[in-house]
Amino acid sequence: MAAEGTESGLTRLHYIGVGLAAVTGVIHLALGAGALAANLADPLGIAFIGAAAGFAAGIVGILRGDERLRSRVVLLGIPFTAGQVVLYVALNWPNIFGIGGIVDKLVQLALIAVLFELYRRDA
Repeated sequence: MAAEGTESGLTRLHYIGVGLAAVTGVIHLALGAGALAANLADPLGIAFIGAAAGFAAGIVGILRGDERLRSRVVLLGIPFTAGQVVLYVALNWPNIFGIGGIVDKLVQLALIAVLFELYRRDA
């Protein structure tokens, strides 16, 4: 495993997770900004910005945190990201097949898989 890791303790899988979190975070930021541009009090726009902030905090926790913080970020990231998927389906049913939503959900499902694998490795 030493060959896969770096001096910081981050592995290729950590960086894949960071990339996936960045993609979904940017999508949520764009959606939130668009919703808030139309109505500054839009609760969904505020929720999108909050989700983007959550993904950004997770990225910072992984990149700058120690091993203990990274483990917590990974563990918290699983239900946080899964909640995004569940809320998307619940709030958009039955119209859940828009291209933007599907791309974002595929990214989030991949992120959940990466987080589970990171958790499994640490356990």
